[in-house]
Amino acid sequence: MPSGERRTIEIQLTPLFDNGTTFLGVSMTFTDISEQKRLQEEIEHSNQELEAAYEELQSTNEELETTNEELQSTVEELETTNEELQSTNEELETMNEELQSANEELQTINDEMRRRTDELNQVNNYLQSILKSLHSAVVVVDQEMRIQIWSPKAEDLWGLRAEEVEGKNFLNLDIGLPVQELRAPIRATLLKENGSDGLILNATNRRGKAILCQISYTPLYEQSSDGAVRGVILLMEDSDGAGVEAGSLKTS
Repeated sequence: MPSGERRTIEIQLTPLFDNGTTFLGVSMTFTDISEQKRLQEEIEHSNQELEAAYEELQSTNEELETTNEELQSTVEELETTNEELQSTNEELETMNEELQSANEELQTINDEMRRRTDELNQVNNYLQSILKSLHSAVVVVDQEMRIQIWSPKAEDLWGLRAEEVEGKNFLNLDIGLPVQELRAPIRATLLKENGSDGLILNATNRRGKAILCQISYTPLYEQSSDGAVRGVILLMEDSDGAGVEAGSLKTS
């Protein structure tokens, strides 16, 4: 036995008898079981480590199961989110198609409005050309006596620009013409109660010169089949009264 090394000795005591009846003494057997003891301790230690490792594995397995459940729940949430995104994408595609269709319709309307605007501008330019070409000043009023057209010759005759008078009541104008004397003829024209007679009024033009203003009035008809009167066209010009027949024109 090496010095200082502890050993484990198993002692076995066996009684001795003579012919099985007389006790003679005790037999002592010494057995070195150090190696068996060491192996047993190692086995016990290994068992403890295995138990600890098993517990760790069990804990890890539970954690993995929990993680797996969380991942499964996350996957389900992602699938739900994906379905919602897919549905939203389909809705957006539908909205985009509707917007595209609406945009095409608006473009068509815009093109049509541009075309009609061009046509209207051409008509207005043509009308302005006609008005400038007429010797008489032209004023058009609606059924409420509001001025709709005020020609360049009217501007030159009375000194007011078209943008200053359009939309205003003709009978409220402060010009060198006694407009109140036109109330009855205009009303009669709107009601189709007068003929084509005109009148001559003393007036003062924009330059302060006294003139005889010859005025004629004509009903402005609707384009509809009933031919309703929508306004009155007034033609005004400076006249010296020559060639005026009695009864057809009146001098105030």
